[in-house]
Amino acid sequence: MRSRDYGHDVLAQPERRAPRKPRTVEIEPDLVVEDADSGYCGAVVGVEAGGVMLEDRRGRRRVFPLGEGGFLLDGERVTLARPRPAAPARPSRTASGSIAVPGLPARVARASRIYVEGLHDAALVERVWGDDLRIEGVVVEPLDGVDDLPSIVAGFRPAAGRRLGVLVDHLVAGSKESRIAAEVAGEHVLVTGHPYIDIWQAVKPSSVGIEAWPRVPRGQPWKEGVCRALGVAEPADMWRRVLGAVNSYADLEPGLLGAVERLIDFVTE
Repeated sequence: MRSRDYGHDVLAQPERRAPRKPRTVEIEPDLVVEDADSGYCGAVVGVEAGGVMLEDRRGRRRVFPLGEGGFLLDGERVTLARPRPAAPARPSRTASGSIAVPGLPARVARASRIYVEGLHDAALVERVWGDDLRIEGVVVEPLDGVDDLPSIVAGFRPAAGRRLGVLVDHLVAGSKESRIAAEVAGEHVLVTGHPYIDIWQAVKPSSVGIEAWPRVPRGQPWKEGVCRALGVAEPADMWRRVLGAVNSYADLEPGLLGAVERLIDFVTE
């Protein structure tokens, strides 16, 4: 009778292979994928920090996080990744459109300053003009609104070589903001602004992946109204989406571009 070699332990469990890591696929416009958890299927119409926007065949849009193995592509589980940026051609430009100067150290901060209404305004200015401001030595500081601007300007003590520029939201004729701006403006103080209700609205809707900013009835909080209309849970979530959509000056409305450029010119003269 012939013996058979069953190994050292006939009762041992067969070795299990580790599951294969999902393939990584770079995101490209109109790529059709399915969210692995919900089954939502759509074409890629936008990318933001940490998320991708899909549009289904009925034109409805939803944003999904870019988790590992979070999507199905032709039935295969894959990980979607933002496209790797191509090497910039020289001379490259900053996000504001200025010619970049690689390796140039930041200038020591000037006594002159630019004040903006809040943290979102400061983050957006930094996103587009940050490189220019560091080269020029200009510091941008957020305020908590403009109601106390007269006392803030008085405390700053503007003078020659110590100029103050102020960026104001919703600076339109007859508004509270326009009256405050007129009160503080002077030889060494320049107040500019944009006509939008909030700095979010200064970002082009197409860049955010929406047709237009929703109309919010007067008397209702604007940011919360926008979130309700777009189906976003919290303003903080919407802000991440808005800021992530801004890559350069081309994503901003002209009303904001001109206002910020005037302030930079004023405080660096």
